[in-house]
Amino acid sequence: MRIITVSRQFGSGGRELGKRLSDALGWDYYDREIIEALAREQGMNPEGVHRLLSSHGWQQYQLTYRNSFQHISAGTWKGTELLVRQREILREIAESGDDCVIVGRDADVILRDHSPFRIFACADMDARLARCMRFEEKKAPEERLGEKEILRNIRRIDRGRRQVREVLTGREAGDSSSFDLTVNTAGWSIQKLTEAVADFAGRWFEQR
Repeated sequence: MRIITVSRQFGSGGRELGKRLSDALGWDYYDREIIEALAREQGMNPEGVHRLLSSHGWQQYQLTYRNSFQHISAGTWKGTELLVRQREILREIAESGDDCVIVGRDADVILRDHSPFRIFACADMDARLARCMRFEEKKAPEERLGEKEILRNIRRIDRGRRQVREVLTGREAGDSSSFDLTVNTAGWSIQKLTEAVADFAGRWFEQR
């Protein structure tokens, strides 16, 4: 079984890269599908599940290594419960035996025993802002975020992801040794970049 995990900076195009990789390779793809599975199990709205998992109220607990929840307050328990179930779903996916691409969810850490090919997608702030602005243009005018709001979102989401990363790995978020390939998407067509990454991934798995 072969697993590719894609971690990314918000607005870098990592999600698109992951989806195009799965299409190019003919592998299963998991991203929002995991949120939707959790929502169905819990009888919740997918956006509610996403908010709870993104709130990071559980981040002080070493969930990957120490499943000790006796001191968790009622206010953070549901998010913690969802996080643990998400981890179980990721492991079920890995144990199914099907080649797959998983975007986000700290899958590279949770599934490290399965030796995934770990990609990190990044870009400079100008490129990330431009990508987010293009996304906003697809919305109705009254729903679009302005440049300042987008920048605040990028920084907030980046900060949350860094904190989670440090809790799960015990390393600083900028430690590139945690990944097998770091890709700067700025100035690239994601479609063209996918071809190069797919070729590199194939060679990596052959070597393994």
